[in-house]
Amino acid sequence: MNKAELINSISEKTGHTQVDTIKTLDALLETIEATVAGGDKVQLVGFGTFEPQHRAARSGRNPQTGEPMEIAEATLPKFTPGKLFKDKVVDAHKPKPKPKATTTAKTKTTEKPKAKPKKV
Repeated sequence: MNKAELINSISEKTGHTQVDTIKTLDALLETIEATVAGGDKVQLVGFGTFEPQHRAARSGRNPQTGEPMEIAEATLPKFTPGKLFKDKVVDAHKPKPKPKATTTAKTKTTEKPKAKPKKV
């Protein structure tokens, strides 16, 4: 789903115009971005948490040349899904139980058993 499809879905569910939905969604995203960029976290109970995550400087290798290189420290955004969100995704992707096959009764043959040879 892209942003346009998300806006259409939200406006259908809320009954708001697409223009109002665009303004609301843009304001939400800008607020989350500004808050996380400022070093704070945004916690939406049941959905998840957006927070900055600091990575220390480390050494690595250039994948093209194999030469060692230093990777600078960085602060990146991190999203951790909430329990309700995770449960909903897991439930949606559980394998569906196979339908039980109906058992048909095996028909017995009407052949007579062979007679045993008589002892003399």
